[in-house]
Amino acid sequence: MKRLFTIGLMNSLFQKILLSSLALACCLTASAQLPNEKFGKPSKVEWEYQGWGDAIGADAIILCKTMKVSYQLSAQVLNYNWSNNEVSLDNIDDFSNNQIDDSNILVLYEFNMRTKILKPDGARHANIDITYFSPDHSAIFDELSDLKVKVFTKNAKGKVEKRTVNSDTFVKERINEDYVVVHVVVPDVQAGSIVEYQYNIVSPRAAFIYDWVFQETIPTVRSKCDIDIPAFLQFKMNAPVNKLVRSSVVAGHLAYDVNRSDMKKARSCPTNHYTIVGDYILPEGHALAHNQGANQSAAGTTMEKIGTFTSLLVKPAVAPPARMPDGHTHLSVSNRQ
Repeated sequence: MKRLFTIGLMNSLFQKILLSSLALACCLTASAQLPNEKFGKPSKVEWEYQGWGDAIGADAIILCKTMKVSYQLSAQVLNYNWSNNEVSLDNIDDFSNNQIDDSNILVLYEFNMRTKILKPDGARHANIDITYFSPDHSAIFDELSDLKVKVFTKNAKGKVEKRTVNSDTFVKERINEDYVVVHVVVPDVQAGSIVEYQYNIVSPRAAFIYDWVFQETIPTVRSKCDIDIPAFLQFKMNAPVNKLVRSSVVAGHLAYDVNRSDMKKARSCPTNHYTIVGDYILPEGHALAHNQGANQSAAGTTMEKIGTFTSLLVKPAVAPPARMPDGHTHLSVSNRQ
């Protein structure tokens, strides 16, 4: 009898351990699938996700917000590379002092953001503002293109329905002589909806990179900058210093082809590839109730202000561009109804 009781007790303990392990595995799997940087189809975890720790109870939450920056070199740069084999660390100074201007290098931006509406009052957070450089009287301006907004909603049967927001709801407004803002108003959003935004900006201003805000007015699961800069442009990167934000830089290269039959291979120039990532970030001044997060090692519980990512070209020396108007950032969640 005692032996049978011991075996039964061991089986009971084993079952408890097994169930605990399975529960832990499920939690780890959910954490591993978030943040999700793939746009176009919300994941199963995102449909079920209600936030983490002190973010639970928010009206809305940003699941992912990313900015990718790359450069396109013009024929003038390619011709220089052809005569000098390539832009290398040995001839960068000569190249940057003689070849950099607004006509031969383009900066390519790719922006993506996914927001989940958790409560009816959160519908206003589906609206965003996009501020970009477009002078009133100048031949040099940034071009906004491919702006797409999609709303994903589950119907009563649990089937996902997708619709694209008509561009007629986008309103452009001039802020000052240098900048305009596009107000994106997303109608007919309900609790449970997931909204995706995608757009590009092409800029002739090689000496300028848009600022990036990690801390929004609603909780943010992931906010990420991915910037690949030709090494002949030397920027001072001012990434926020915070335990929730991490940054790194590695050596890379920018490859390109030229339309010449006598070229044996593609040419390239070295780049500095910067990555700045912030995870599980609460709005500034958020009242903390506890210190538990979906991911214990990255629980975003903070009342402090997380600074904006900024950059400044230090070499070659060029006149600084017109800065953003006070109180404006490039991409931000709007509270417009």
